[in-house]
Amino acid sequence: MVKMHKSQLPIRFFKLSVVLILLVLQQGCGVYSFTGASIPPEAKTFSVQQFQNNALLVEPLLSSILTSALRDKFMNQTPLSSVLNNGDLSFEGEITDYVTSPVAIQSDQTAALNRLTITVNIRFFNKFDESKNFDTKFTQYMDYPSEQDLNAVKDALITQITDMLIDNIFNRAVVNW
Repeated sequence: MVKMHKSQLPIRFFKLSVVLILLVLQQGCGVYSFTGASIPPEAKTFSVQQFQNNALLVEPLLSSILTSALRDKFMNQTPLSSVLNNGDLSFEGEITDYVTSPVAIQSDQTAALNRLTITVNIRFFNKFDESKNFDTKFTQYMDYPSEQDLNAVKDALITQITDMLIDNIFNRAVVNW
């Protein structure tokens, strides 16, 4: 039996502790990313079908903007590879509403603000855990001063609303909130 000097015991204890912590962390039930996403370890791909624009008022580029933003989110924040169809995690859906409406009515019956609202219906499929599948509507909006023309501010509003919608969809699909 090898005798250790008392000063070597804390170092050995520290090394053993690090090894145990690493083993515990490795024993998760999925692949984790820095974004908090929990993805099944067997999942390797994702797919996002082009969102159809079924809103009464159609913004021509909105379908492409939303579809690309969701693809980009998964490409940048997960280790999954993008495929055209039948990904291990897959999304399809449609834009169901794109509407502007007055809010914050003043005493002279005019609106101080207008609101742009976008609603999308998303269907998510997880090949490895069907309990995670969903068919859900997501709605976000941004207000803008009523003296501004929608055409002058819509690009910035669409960008902000899209970011919020994509965050909500991503969180629902892989962060499990």
